[in-house]
Amino acid sequence: MLSAKGESAVKSFIKIHRQDNVLLALRDIQKGELLNADGVSIEVKDDIKRGHKIALQHIKENGSIIKYGFPIGHALKDIFIGEHIHVHNTKTNLSDIQTYNYTPRFEQNPYTHEERTFKGYRRENGNAGVRNELWIVPTVGCVNGIAEKMLQRFVRETGDIAPFDNVLVLKHQYGCSQLGDDHENTRQILLNAIRHPNAGGVLVLGLGCENNELAAMKKALQDVNKDRVKFLESQSVTDEMEAGVALLKDIHEAAKGDKREDIPLSELKIGLKCGGSDGFSGITANPLLGRFSDYIIAQGGSTVLTEVPEMFGAETLLMQRAANEEVFHKIVDLINDFKQYFIKHDQPVYENPSPGNKAGGISTLEDKSLGCTQKAGISPVSDVLKYGEVLKTNGLTLLSAPGNDLIASSALAAAGCHIVLFTTGRGTPFGTFVPTVKVATNTQLYETKPHWIDFNAGLLAEDDVHEEFVLREFIDYITKVASGELVNHEKNDFRELAIFKSGVTL
Repeated sequence: MLSAKGESAVKSFIKIHRQDNVLLALRDIQKGELLNADGVSIEVKDDIKRGHKIALQHIKENGSIIKYGFPIGHALKDIFIGEHIHVHNTKTNLSDIQTYNYTPRFEQNPYTHEERTFKGYRRENGNAGVRNELWIVPTVGCVNGIAEKMLQRFVRETGDIAPFDNVLVLKHQYGCSQLGDDHENTRQILLNAIRHPNAGGVLVLGLGCENNELAAMKKALQDVNKDRVKFLESQSVTDEMEAGVALLKDIHEAAKGDKREDIPLSELKIGLKCGGSDGFSGITANPLLGRFSDYIIAQGGSTVLTEVPEMFGAETLLMQRAANEEVFHKIVDLINDFKQYFIKHDQPVYENPSPGNKAGGISTLEDKSLGCTQKAGISPVSDVLKYGEVLKTNGLTLLSAPGNDLIASSALAAAGCHIVLFTTGRGTPFGTFVPTVKVATNTQLYETKPHWIDFNAGLLAEDDVHEEFVLREFIDYITKVASGELVNHEKNDFRELAIFKSGVTL
């Protein structure tokens, strides 16, 4: 991506791509200010908030608005040089179901393999984890409260939970009164969580009358280590609290010898996610994750991009990078199936940017998607997963899940990702059940919410900061996180498991 930056001591704007007909404001700009761009002095016609767009050229009614080198919509009326470009004068170019052709286009990964390791946990089945935690996984939301009390009593009676890093309940509201895909989604996400290598031990806790039956879960988990995964049906015992604590103590005893060891970075599986995006997302944090994704893939590792509705408008760029025609058709199905989900429920396909996105400067779904998909770097797409499936290949994988932050992050964790990297321009405190690293798109957010944000990519919008320097800092930081350094949501004990629902509740 090419860029031309404002020449003042404090940068005022950026022209992201040489073909763009807009500038992106890097600070609040007042009406009447003069900007020197492309050798021309531009008088700003409106007050412009940082992250918002300014017309670099006269754009006629129905003319394309170009950002990142691609159209992000068209003008609803003539837009003159220096005017604010946003939802009041811009509309998406996108339509519903489309047909696509496979026209592969690949770029060379700029990174090479390095002999780097992190300190992780090697599991009995050969998998590696970045945490060693004890989890209670309820089969149904009815036992969430019992699970919390059970874990509290275990910690109180045990005193020292080592070698576990933490103990938690993967609370959720489902497991009963569900049919079809909803029932299967709940069951599959919970099975994936139970098998997750970040869990050093799991108690699967049922009630006894739910349709997500404990017996069926147990049958599906015949391959797990029986010393590390235990099962309890609450209605089948007199004192479920005493029985549950005893099982937790058994798991704890089995884990006593666990310790961290050197594991190659090639075994890392990283989820890529954004939320509360702003106008800076596509020029700072998301490109940083894209470079990091390419770096991890060069090491032999895996990254996963999800949020299918936030691929709409940029999907052809991902299709061009399909490793082969089979993967291309999987991407086409991924996109059109999710559009059909919107259509089935009589909802507009392209009304995606949220009020927070719009306040941050994002005008259309193309604007959002072209920034969002930069998290995937330039590597080929090696595979496509349905919701609830787990990683099968190394490299870059696409995963079917909605844009909702909690659901998408949980889907990434359930797919086997050790860590989720989450870029944000507005800020959010949540985390899923694996480390969820918050990467700020702008320095103001990083400084305002240090108890939420873990890394500042806003440096990339500042003078004399080289992108490779920030990448190396980020690689070092993520290696520390993989080796046990806690991120903010872990310190705050904010953990969420959210499961996708699309059908009838009985």
